[in-house]
Amino acid sequence: MIVRALAATLCVGLLLQPCQAREYRYSDAHLHYVDFFQESEGMPALLEAMDAAGIYQSMISGIPVAKKWHEDEPKRPRYYAGDDAAAYWYSATDVLVAAALQKLSPEQRQRFHPFLSGFNPVDKNAASHIERTLELNPGLWQGIGEVFTRHDDLTALTSGDTPRANNEAMNRVYRLAAEHDLPVLVHSNITSKRERNPLYLAEIEEPLRDHPHTRFIWAHAGSSLEIHRHQTKMDFLLPTLTRMLERYPNLYVDLSWSVLEPYLLDKQGSPRQAWVDLVKRFPERFMLGSDVVGRFGSMGEQLKSFTPFLDALPEDVARKVARDNFLAVLPKAR
Repeated sequence: MIVRALAATLCVGLLLQPCQAREYRYSDAHLHYVDFFQESEGMPALLEAMDAAGIYQSMISGIPVAKKWHEDEPKRPRYYAGDDAAAYWYSATDVLVAAALQKLSPEQRQRFHPFLSGFNPVDKNAASHIERTLELNPGLWQGIGEVFTRHDDLTALTSGDTPRANNEAMNRVYRLAAEHDLPVLVHSNITSKRERNPLYLAEIEEPLRDHPHTRFIWAHAGSSLEIHRHQTKMDFLLPTLTRMLERYPNLYVDLSWSVLEPYLLDKQGSPRQAWVDLVKRFPERFMLGSDVVGRFGSMGEQLKSFTPFLDALPEDVARKVARDNFLAVLPKAR
């Protein structure tokens, strides 16, 4: 009895860490089935990676642009930033996703929640295009996105006008999303590489204000690796995000990889208490995504890298962030 009591005391007292490590099952809130060349490892590889990583269910989308292999380039680029050739809006990405899902068994298909992304967000015809795509596959699409608006160098490389999350074309998309009860995953950088202030905040905040019946998932909380390369850390991100979560109940946050460091974890890999407190304050508003692009071997590594942060949360909140919150934001009919 004495030994058992001592063990219990150590279990509670040793830095308040649980004696037994938690095991999480995940819902991946941000996954691209194809890459920027509209190529993919395929469904067998994706299912294998999900099973190995303990990923319960997953959002799945295409990539709304395709990278051009320019006539003057002797070697095919490996990524959109591989050279200066343009990217262009590519609507067939949704066809590729739908075709891949249709080859699955009904049980396998239930694990996926497809988001429609193959439209030009600066074209006011986009909402009509989305409507037609929804009608072609009734009941298939469960969300819209990832919509690329402000997106680092990809914005400059993409042919046509600069996409903004608050333009009239997207306002039409948001209204359509509300009518069909579809969440919208939007990539909208909060600032540029060099401005140490929330330069583009209005572009995401205006839609949140003007479309209160549309559920918005803000990809990476407005951050990006390219911003981090130039700014290291945006000190204004946490207070800005706190204010927005207070003001807009239709805002949800995708905590995929670019938010992990330097925000959720410090340089030693320890959770930052201010971010832990924010998630505890809004326990239904955060979700995790791997953001893999056509290759799936790193899915488990991406999601499990959040374990120190999840372990710092109350267990019920951690499980919401890891799995339940993404499922809860899907159409109510699901």
